[in-house]
Amino acid sequence: MTIAVFVLLLLGAVPIALVLGLTAMVYIQASGNTVLFESYPQQLFAAIESYGLLAIPLFMLAGELMNEGGVTRRLIDLARLLVGGFRGGLAYINLVANMMMAAIVGSAASQIAIMSRAMVPAMEAEGYDRPYSAAITAAGGLLSPIIPPSMLFVLFGVMAQVPIAEMFIAGILPGLLLGLAFFLTIAVVGFTQQYPKGRWPSRAEARRALVMGVPALAIPLIIIGGILLGLATPTESAALASLAALLLGRFLYGELRLASLPAVLQRTAVNAGLVIMLIAAAGVFGWVIVYEELPQLAAAWIAALTTDPFLFLLLLVGVLLLVGMIIDGIAALILVVPILLPIAEQQFGVSPYQFGVVVCLTLVLGLLTPPVGAGLYIASSMTGTPPLRIFRALLPFLLASLATLVLLAWQPWLTNALIGR
Repeated sequence: MTIAVFVLLLLGAVPIALVLGLTAMVYIQASGNTVLFESYPQQLFAAIESYGLLAIPLFMLAGELMNEGGVTRRLIDLARLLVGGFRGGLAYINLVANMMMAAIVGSAASQIAIMSRAMVPAMEAEGYDRPYSAAITAAGGLLSPIIPPSMLFVLFGVMAQVPIAEMFIAGILPGLLLGLAFFLTIAVVGFTQQYPKGRWPSRAEARRALVMGVPALAIPLIIIGGILLGLATPTESAALASLAALLLGRFLYGELRLASLPAVLQRTAVNAGLVIMLIAAAGVFGWVIVYEELPQLAAAWIAALTTDPFLFLLLLVGVLLLVGMIIDGIAALILVVPILLPIAEQQFGVSPYQFGVVVCLTLVLGLLTPPVGAGLYIASSMTGTPPLRIFRALLPFLLASLATLVLLAWQPWLTNALIGR
């Protein structure tokens, strides 16, 4: 009965937080153990009573302040200085800027929205096809779940009870590997499509880009450097990044107006509230998972299929690709981690860091794949391009992401080396 209610609510387009909370209530009523209703509010609160979760609204705030204060545009100018002269230079600029933004924003959907407004018109003006320009920008959003900081890593760290800082460090090599795969994809597609020739900035432009861009680069350095050197926790790094974005946008670039701060804070509060509400609902949904013994049932089913860790992770990727096509990445992460992480650790000896990186990247692929594909629709609405045309242009990048996932599943050291596991 509980499963039927869950499926019906999900198919009825009920918000996922309400699906989880109502399903838990139905299970409690059906089980007859109604005394659990008394602790229902406590479970809701306990799920979000974590210091690490404070990083989520703070990273969101940093991204909003950067976009409002002109920091994003300076990072794009800096990326132009690094790769702008190659054939198809704007495509590489787009990717490098996305890698810089991934080290700050931490949310694929937010990153796609921000970069679509900034990059697609510029690429189209220089002769690039609009669907392909939107596709590169959307593909860059795939870097956000694994290049630290990552909102999904914060949530996974809280759920798996592993240090969030170590999850961030585990994502560095996979993030660089995925970025390299995208660079190669751009090069191959560019060779066949004959992209426009790039232009290196003049000496005056390069000097201006350096002077204005290096301070903007301080924000990702504050986040990653503070965590790697052990000077700050992820939450403290997020707070420092927000402060740096505020000071740069207000006093150095002069584009952040005090009158715009209430709107920035309101957007941050609304978006963060949606995520936190979802996490709270997942806390009570955990009862259902435990009482229904779903981890044990799933373990028995998977054990009948394979005993090889690599094959297990490949099966996981296949299943989560389907899940991610239908359910939002955060909601899907909340659903699958309590069930599958114990199996991965206890039965297959997979480290939680390798598991977390593979799961987070796989689920975010669903952001760009039909039928739901929220990332596709964000890029479409920002650029006025039909989603299916963007999806067709995205296929080479999705294939590169799948190849990267296979490599991450095959070689655990790619996720475990930097944390000494």
